[in-house]
Amino acid sequence: MIYGYQFMVSKKEMMEHYVIDPQDSYFVNGVPPIENISVVAYDPSWPEIYSELESKIKDILGSNLLKIDHVGSTAVPSLAAKPVIDIDVTVDDAADEEVYLLALEKLGYRLIVREPRFHGHRLFHYENPRVNLHVFTRDTPETARHLLFRDWLRQSEKDCKLYADAKFEAIKGCSFDIHKYHDNKSKAVHDIYQRIFKHLGYI
Repeated sequence: MIYGYQFMVSKKEMMEHYVIDPQDSYFVNGVPPIENISVVAYDPSWPEIYSELESKIKDILGSNLLKIDHVGSTAVPSLAAKPVIDIDVTVDDAADEEVYLLALEKLGYRLIVREPRFHGHRLFHYENPRVNLHVFTRDTPETARHLLFRDWLRQSEKDCKLYADAKFEAIKGCSFDIHKYHDNKSKAVHDIYQRIFKHLGYI
C-alpha cells in the first residue's frame, strides 16, 4: 500500500523506464499533424474539466472501466503545464478494444496510437478541451508510476517548482517538437522518480 494505493506490480517493474520499441508501428493512421506546444501557468479550471470528462467516460464504459485517474501536470495544483488534460483509463485487457473503442469514439475521442508491448497502451486524442486519454491493461506499472509522480508533486513544493522550471527550459526552441521537449526535461523527471523511489525504500 503506497499513498493509499494497492499496486499489484513489483518494485523492479515500478522502477523500469519504458523505451519505445522501434519495431512498434504504433501510429494508427500515420503520424498525426504537428501541434504547437506551450507551457502555461496552472489553470484552476483543469480539475473541473477533468471531472466532467470523467463522468461521461464512466457512464459510457460502465463496468468495463476498472479505474480512471487524472494524471500528468494538469492534475497537480499550482504546477505549470501543457494545457492538455491527461487521463489514465484502466480496463481488464487493452487488447480487447471492443469493450471501449467504439464507446470512446462516440464521445469524440480519436485513436492515435497502439503500443501492444507497452502494457497494451492505446492513446486517444480529444480536441476541445484538448485531452490525451491513455488506455492500459490492469495491474501495469505505468499507471502506478503516473500516480506516484502526481502525488509526489502534490506534496513536494520543491520538486513541483523544479519540474515547472524544467518545463519552461525544455520548451525553448522546440515548440513544434514534442519528442525534443520530452527529451529536454527527461533528466528532471528521472531525478524526481529517483527521489520518490528512495523515499519509498526501493533504492
